[in-house]
Amino acid sequence: MLNAKKTEQSTNSGIFSTICNYKIGTIPLPLYVVLSIVVIGASFVGKLPADMIGGFAIIMVMGMFLGDIGTKIPILKTIGGPAILAIFVPSYLLYANLLNPSIVKSITGLMKTSNFLYLYISVLVAGSILGMNRKVLIQGFIRMFIPLIVGTLAAIAAGVLVGLLFGYSPYRTFFFIVIPIVGGGIGEGILPLSLSYAEILKQPQSEFIAQMIPAALLGNVVAIISSGLLKRLGEQKTELSGNGTLVKSGDVSDITGEQNINKPVEFPLMGAGLLIACSLFIFGGFASKFIGIPGPIIMIFTAALLKVSKLMPAKMEQGAFHLYKFVSSSLTFPLMVGLGVLFVPWKDLVAAITPAYIVICMSTVLAMIASGFFIGKYVNMYPVESAIVTACHSGLGGTGDVAILSASNRMELMPFAQISTRIGGASMIVVATILMKMFS
Repeated sequence: MLNAKKTEQSTNSGIFSTICNYKIGTIPLPLYVVLSIVVIGASFVGKLPADMIGGFAIIMVMGMFLGDIGTKIPILKTIGGPAILAIFVPSYLLYANLLNPSIVKSITGLMKTSNFLYLYISVLVAGSILGMNRKVLIQGFIRMFIPLIVGTLAAIAAGVLVGLLFGYSPYRTFFFIVIPIVGGGIGEGILPLSLSYAEILKQPQSEFIAQMIPAALLGNVVAIISSGLLKRLGEQKTELSGNGTLVKSGDVSDITGEQNINKPVEFPLMGAGLLIACSLFIFGGFASKFIGIPGPIIMIFTAALLKVSKLMPAKMEQGAFHLYKFVSSSLTFPLMVGLGVLFVPWKDLVAAITPAYIVICMSTVLAMIASGFFIGKYVNMYPVESAIVTACHSGLGGTGDVAILSASNRMELMPFAQISTRIGGASMIVVATILMKMFS
């Protein structure tokens, strides 16, 4: 009898220990459950703050859970499952009215009022550039334009040709499917593009927005899945991957960056890194008023100039780099929850899902990615990273870059991804507007 009790106690202790050792993200399961009850319970009684505190609390509870589940589902985990779940599950929950208004209000306060997306991108751009090896940085910026240009031309050709096979006119395919995919996102691409279309064709802007958003959404889904598959390919064929390094180098030290990653974390320096990231973003917006170039592009090139010219003290580079590592490892999936709730309309995505439309979108994105992969070999870039950077030219702008790079676990490519998205997207908007005027 005594032995039986001891056995039962041992079994119960083993189960309890197993539960305690199981983690959601980095948080033990029992603690995660308690924190979730506090946060979600507060939302039901109207006590979830509609600001950064409430916003961060709810997106982190959801993001940690969805990211963790995405890493455990077979097949899905190999194609960017955490990113896919973190974006599209919240989008569906909002569509199905399963998120109470308090949660939506808190997320809106964080993402739109506090502009968390741009803070996130600023930290990633500043930290990844300032922590990068100078030689690799220079070579990467110069060489990435070749696969970007070739990939864009391949995407247009593939999209139009496949559209013809399904009975779509080249006009409709090019202007309303291909261009929205490669236009740089919704806010930076589709909105200004729809305004141009409305002025040229004398029709309401809302009609064009409704036509173009599904293409951008589907294109981004294909890019996310492809990015996850490319990560898998890089793991199986290591010679094709630089593990986050874009340009090949004969010197191993070039790949390891400026050794910031090996230095101990100094929290005051991370604070300085935050100020540097915010200041670069503000400078980009300020300078854009005078030179007419989008603020994010100015921010990227300013950070690159500081790195190349060695004007930034090494300690400040270290702080910016470690801040970037903290933010990218802790806040990526929570951020995507916010993006899914506010920027990915489930209804528009589902409405566009017809076999022909899906195949056209897939062909457009896959042609672009394949071109980036094969061209990368000839410009001394790692094919996997070249294809991933090229993939960032499709979809939802900064939102898409975050999702694509997180699916491939290559957040250090953010500066190149932003160039691909911003410059590539802005160029396509200009081209599409000119051609629309010519053919209308």
